[in-house]
Amino acid sequence: MNHQIDLVLPNLYAEFLSKIDKAGDFVIENTGITLYSRLDLLERNSTYQIEEWEPDFFLIGQDGDIAFFIKKDSDDTIYMNDLGALGSLEMKPISLNIFEFVQQASEHYDDMF
Repeated sequence: MNHQIDLVLPNLYAEFLSKIDKAGDFVIENTGITLYSRLDLLERNSTYQIEEWEPDFFLIGQDGDIAFFIKKDSDDTIYMNDLGALGSLEMKPISLNIFEFVQQASEHYDDMF
């Protein structure tokens, strides 16, 4: 599979990916959240047909049926939505950037949903 991502990644998210790529997927401790490595991003977006259901967004991770996204060619905001509701429910902004998201999730996981 071609691992070339054809969109401009937000600066902080690109920095985050560069830090985790050698380790693979990033799991936020004490949560069920997995953030995908660069190698898995395209496959996960294809599997869940994100381009078809939410063409302005890019899947970056998940916790079961809850998925986390960045908006294509936009700022560093992290969004969430239910994978079963894609295309029917609006994306919910939940954090200003990936580093804040990881911190919030690790400290306040139960309050996020």
